[in-house]
Amino acid sequence: MTGIHAPFGQVCRYLGCRGELDPALAERVRALTVQVEEAAQPRTVSRVFPLTFLGGDKLALGPLAVESAALGKNLAGCQEVVLFAATLGVGVDRLIARANAGRVSDAAVYQAAGAALIEEVCDLAWEDLRRAGEAEGWHLRPRFSPGYGDFPLACQGALLSALRAPETIGLTASDALLLLPSKSVTAVMGRSRLALPCHRTGCEACGKTDCAFRR
Repeated sequence: MTGIHAPFGQVCRYLGCRGELDPALAERVRALTVQVEEAAQPRTVSRVFPLTFLGGDKLALGPLAVESAALGKNLAGCQEVVLFAATLGVGVDRLIARANAGRVSDAAVYQAAGAALIEEVCDLAWEDLRRAGEAEGWHLRPRFSPGYGDFPLACQGALLSALRAPETIGLTASDALLLLPSKSVTAVMGRSRLALPCHRTGCEACGKTDCAFRR
């Protein structure tokens, strides 16, 4: 994936900015964002699996066993799931690490730009998957990531294994369940034969209402 840009407004949101930025600061943020875009090597991987509701809050997403009421609600009416992962690669992490050793203010902008850019990568990938699915009569639900609601982060390892993400896009998880490289996302997306209303995604799907970055 090339030619993807981090929306300036989203970078500012992740920085916690309110209102118009000082012109000099805005120029600096834009310049550092370009550095992140140049360092990034966006890669994605996805696979479709059958979905089985096992009773209660238990589900089988192909080889992935999950217990989550929130995910079950998100996938209600679906017959298949798309397991998905995306990463910006190690270049962005290196950029952030170098800035943390010197100009911490630059590191904060790199972090924000990386967060905005990986979300843009995921949104564009979702749109591609939606169009491809609709050509075959499938309707795609919004992505739902481990850590949303009661969808446990402990599923990260099994999700990455099901995607062969370490081999295909260089994405792994640490013992603390942090994704490596850090500017990465994993998610589940339901596929249904029926076009059911389901517009909750991102912040709207997350129960952490006290998050400083909530829209």
